[in-house]
Amino acid sequence: MLQLARRSLLLLPLLTLPLALAAQQQPNFIVIFADDLGYGDLSSYGATAHKTPHLDRMAQEGIRLTDFYVSMPFCGPSRATLLTGRYPFRTGLVVNPSPDVGRNDIGLPPSEITIAEALKPLGYATAAIGKWHLGHVERYLPRKQGFDEYYGILYSNDMRPVQLVQNESVVQYPVVQSELTKDYTQRAVDFIERHRNEPFFLYLPHAMPHKPLAASEDFYTPETPDDLYSDAMRELDWSVGRILDKLRASSLDDKTLVFFTSDNGATYGGYNGGLRASKASNFDGGLRVPAIARWPGRIPPGQVSGAVLASIDIFPTIVAAAGGELPSDRTIDGRDILPVLAGRASESPHEAIFALGAEELKMIRSGRWKLHVRAPEPGFPCLDDPNAYVDPRRPDGITIIAQFEQANRTQCPGVVTGPAPKPLMLFDMETDPAEQRDVAAEHPEIVARLRAIFDRFDAEVPDEFQSGDRSPKILWIEGGELRYERQIKPLPHD
Repeated sequence: MLQLARRSLLLLPLLTLPLALAAQQQPNFIVIFADDLGYGDLSSYGATAHKTPHLDRMAQEGIRLTDFYVSMPFCGPSRATLLTGRYPFRTGLVVNPSPDVGRNDIGLPPSEITIAEALKPLGYATAAIGKWHLGHVERYLPRKQGFDEYYGILYSNDMRPVQLVQNESVVQYPVVQSELTKDYTQRAVDFIERHRNEPFFLYLPHAMPHKPLAASEDFYTPETPDDLYSDAMRELDWSVGRILDKLRASSLDDKTLVFFTSDNGATYGGYNGGLRASKASNFDGGLRVPAIARWPGRIPPGQVSGAVLASIDIFPTIVAAAGGELPSDRTIDGRDILPVLAGRASESPHEAIFALGAEELKMIRSGRWKLHVRAPEPGFPCLDDPNAYVDPRRPDGITIIAQFEQANRTQCPGVVTGPAPKPLMLFDMETDPAEQRDVAAEHPEIVARLRAIFDRFDAEVPDEFQSGDRSPKILWIEGGELRYERQIKPLPHD
């Protein structure tokens, strides 16, 4: 009770909504968060293997951001950043909760304030539909963090036990993953319909195109088994189209800000648009993602912005647009970027943005310059032999049910050349977005300036984080309940 009372007091500043903003005038917010979608996986960002007409239209009707970053190239920490506006070292969540390696005792701390919690005092209905990955035991579940309802998988769709959860109950195990995108989309459309006459926040973190890749019969092309990634992407694009169509049909278009982005760069089978490396890397192939915002009447159509922005900015932008105030008892790293989205400002509100890798601050991006103060993580390895690695989390037809023809480690998403990772690498991202030429020796003054900014910020990073227990093996966990101790057997580990 004391904790609930304290959280209510922290949210009191958010109750200062001007009286002129009646409930029916408040804007709605939809954040669509793809999983492992690369910088070049949309047509408007250079994709050639498939078309994404609905997302391309969304970009034409709004703004496309070309230099948008996540704070860490991993699923859980990236999601915590988006929902709180805070770098992962502030929330303490810098690794992924994972039931099948026994990492069950970590998550987004209950003391953190999410977008949903910030909007609830302003009269918003809230829902999370899709991948959570911010903790899968009771104290970390979505409805503990301001969401009225939840439906989805509580972690990655390749982590056993793969089971669909509604609120706090398992409703499907095992999961037929080819139906996930359609299922999430229909539930999102239903939520919009049920709350069309009141302000709402819909958080839609899709499973795709994270492995195992899956697509429904309407999009699956078995005659071309090597393009399952494209099948999943085309269905994801269809999903965005369905949601935008629903807003138009419900006369909610000009009342709704829709933001689409990804949690990190692509892995095998995806395309990082000529950027170096992949998910798990601090090269831009792991950190830079597509981002599109649409709000008819508020965001002019046809814009493209190269301002350096980040997922930390989504929380303060939504709170400001809703008429609320940010929590005053903690650091919010993001900034309100609606002036950039609306075309009223062209420059980033950040002197610099930062990113973590492993459990430490790694890099700083300021304007055109990117400095890897600590040696960047290289990302997932690429192999010459598609049979050289067997994924223990591959579809097995029993607990992980998806198409068997998955992308393999020869299908690299990013540039694999360039200087070997080392500390104090400097790149000019305007002329060298693939990070191929280290120019630190040519610009010592820039290295010194960025290093000084980095060091001041790095001083705020604690020495220890949540890490959680971890089994040395990937475990086969029996599903059907929100329990994770029912180990059947260990599986081969990479």
